[in-house]
Amino acid sequence: MKVDVYKRPDSDGLFSYLVIPHQKPLPEEVTNTDWQMHERDVNFERDGRRHFTLQSEDAFVQISQKGYAITHLSDRAGDGAS
Repeated sequence: MKVDVYKRPDSDGLFSYLVIPHQKPLPEEVTNTDWQMHERDVNFERDGRRHFTLQSEDAFVQISQKGYAITHLSDRAGDGAS
């Protein structure tokens, strides 16, 4: 699946990621936050690996339920690392 990846700084130097199917707009519920484009047109595969702090299967479930996937609080990354 092709996705666009957004990143935002959280507290304590941690970052969260938001994954949206490629060329879809940011969902209304996240437009009031500090999301910045991180990467466009990324291959996001259902391969059991972690992509941008998101477990691939969990991300696909989130996308099917709400149209996007977002990092869980416990899975945020430091220093903006993906």
